[in-house]
Amino acid sequence: MTTNRVPLPRAELADLLTDAAQSVAGILTAEYPTAASRSYLHPVLGALSAGPRVVAELNDRLEELLAEAPPANPAGLFTLASYASALGWLAESFAELTTTVDQIYTRVGIPTDPAEPATRPDHVQPVGGVAFSALDLVAIRSAAEAADLAPDVYVEALSESLLAASRITDACMEISSGLLEDATYVFDEAADHVSIGDGPNSLPTLVRSLLARMQAAE
Repeated sequence: MTTNRVPLPRAELADLLTDAAQSVAGILTAEYPTAASRSYLHPVLGALSAGPRVVAELNDRLEELLAEAPPANPAGLFTLASYASALGWLAESFAELTTTVDQIYTRVGIPTDPAEPATRPDHVQPVGGVAFSALDLVAIRSAAEAADLAPDVYVEALSESLLAASRITDACMEISSGLLEDATYVFDEAADHVSIGDGPNSLPTLVRSLLARMQAAE
């Protein structure tokens, strides 16, 4: 026996995408207490702690949608494609972030016994051609000492952490923005369908973004 399910109205579909966009954007404001011994990871710890939870929540919501009201009309399928693309992109981004953090840990090692001062070089090389001021050097050496790392090693780890934070920030902003664009498009359509032709709105924003990234990588 087949049960006919009523498709979700466009307003609810748009709300689904909007809520997902807000959840993704919230990752960037998440805070996580950082011990002095791990201060070089501070730029990524908030996102690293919040991201997997958001991925799990979005995945659960997607499973609920497919179980309760699977999209069966163009607007619903458009929404599903946008949502699934966002979820996949977000999950991949956090897998990459986790790998980067693991690599940072591997590079700096997990301190056990404090090293002798004589074995810790005190010089700090400029990063990206930018030299540090006297105040910067004092702060770096203090933070490095608390983390039980040589200043150069600390700066390298912090630089990698900042780069990883920049990448996850860019990803979350693009995902959130794409979801909002698609939510607006779904909500503003005059009829309960969306374009499936060759125009710019024939595919969700994130699907088009992912296709463009794939073409650029070829």
